[in-house]
Amino acid sequence: MIETISQPWPWYIAGPMIASIMFLLLYVGGNFGVSSTLRTFCTLGGAGKRIAFFDFDYKSQMWNVVFVLSAIIGGYIATHYLNSSQPLDLSQATIDDLNALNIEFNGGFAPTAFFTWDSLFTLKGFLVLVVGGFLVGFGTRWAGGCTSGHAISGLSNLQLPSLIAVVGFFIGGLVMTFLIFPFIF
Repeated sequence: MIETISQPWPWYIAGPMIASIMFLLLYVGGNFGVSSTLRTFCTLGGAGKRIAFFDFDYKSQMWNVVFVLSAIIGGYIATHYLNSSQPLDLSQATIDDLNALNIEFNGGFAPTAFFTWDSLFTLKGFLVLVVGGFLVGFGTRWAGGCTSGHAISGLSNLQLPSLIAVVGFFIGGLVMTFLIFPFIF
């Protein structure tokens, strides 16, 4: 039987693994990011026949498709086979902050107040998952990439637009956390 993991990997293991992937991508001339993969999936689905934006050489981006599919498969394996019955070790201050927002901590990584099919059909769930997802998708297109692409790949390449985007991500996260989120919940 596989030993289950009850806590996230520590930074000193995950960080060097991310750095090694970045060095490999820099060596082969690739960029790390997930949002651009949606363009490749749309092209594979035939969107290039109708919209010029999706008419490009998707074969050069197949490694990105494999990366995203591997992340989905890895998430499935971790959730179904490596999941522990032990609750996540979360600080009491964070649990108190969640309770103040009427979000019950159930011991898992994702609050069930948001990430269930039932919550999707509530106003709060719809706002967080659907409207928030649309805004994130729009924002990644407008910013020319997602947080992982800019923060990991762009900053390591010393790109000024990525630095500006990352600062914007943090400002947006702070505004959402302290100004907008309390009014939604």
